[in-house]
Amino acid sequence: MATNPVFNRIDKEAQQYAGFNQAPQQGQAAPQGHPQQGYGAPQGYGPPQGQPQMPMGYPGASESMSPEQLEQMYRQAPAGPAETGRLTLDDVVMKSLALFGIVLVVAAGAWFFVGAQPEVAMPVWLLGMFGSLGLSFAIAFQKKVNVPLIVAHAVLQGMFLGAVSVTFNAMWPGVVTTAVVATMGTFAGMFIAWKVGFIKVTSKSRRIFGMMAMGYLVFLLVNLGASFMGFGDGWGVFGMGPLGILISVLGVALASYSLAVDFDSVDRGIQAGAPEKYSWLMGHGLVASLVWLYIEFLRLFAILQSD
Repeated sequence: MATNPVFNRIDKEAQQYAGFNQAPQQGQAAPQGHPQQGYGAPQGYGPPQGQPQMPMGYPGASESMSPEQLEQMYRQAPAGPAETGRLTLDDVVMKSLALFGIVLVVAAGAWFFVGAQPEVAMPVWLLGMFGSLGLSFAIAFQKKVNVPLIVAHAVLQGMFLGAVSVTFNAMWPGVVTTAVVATMGTFAGMFIAWKVGFIKVTSKSRRIFGMMAMGYLVFLLVNLGASFMGFGDGWGVFGMGPLGILISVLGVALASYSLAVDFDSVDRGIQAGAPEKYSWLMGHGLVASLVWLYIEFLRLFAILQSD
């Protein structure tokens, strides 16, 4: 996949939920259309953390409760994100690992299947590539989190990953191992750089990155058609010496920054108190960016080994 449109949706909806978690400052009136009392929590959520839970629709319920019951309620630990159905880092990690596991299992199956029958490599490759690309946009633009589509996307990405990897490894032995090591190292490096603030993600950088990623996707689709027609010895523009290497490096840079955007989106979603279901969407975004980065490294090292 050449782009990850999910991060735009996550950022927009995180801002929506963030508005519910911000109470007006002292002396500041509540926004028009919002009553002053209770502002700062969305309708349907319970009272602030640490407050006793009263049955809805039962005003003055505490008056009919015994002192022991009241004391027991006040001694209860404040409800955390998990108890209130809010997004947590653990949720994102577990969903990401689950989706990544699906990708790896399907990729391993495709590797052995295509390796035994090289003639089916191209159909499996194209089905996985275009199928996952189409589903990525469907997932990004749907109004609700569609878990079955996200899982299907992981399956298609696994098909693409396995078919392209076994094909490249047969032509350029060892290139897959090099690409895997480079991908894992870049993932760790980007996380550390984003965490310490060396790489920053802003609204402006998101817009610029989004336009560049979409432009790169269009270029890849055009280049794919050119490669099928034999241009650049089957590589398209990527087969044109230093220019092809330069474009591959640009692809690696875009995919790497996509990870930073995903890290920032996860952080924003957690801070905004987004619903737990968004962990699937964020896990999907992270895995898609990781696969994109691997494919870019795979192509770059294959080009370098060809030269």
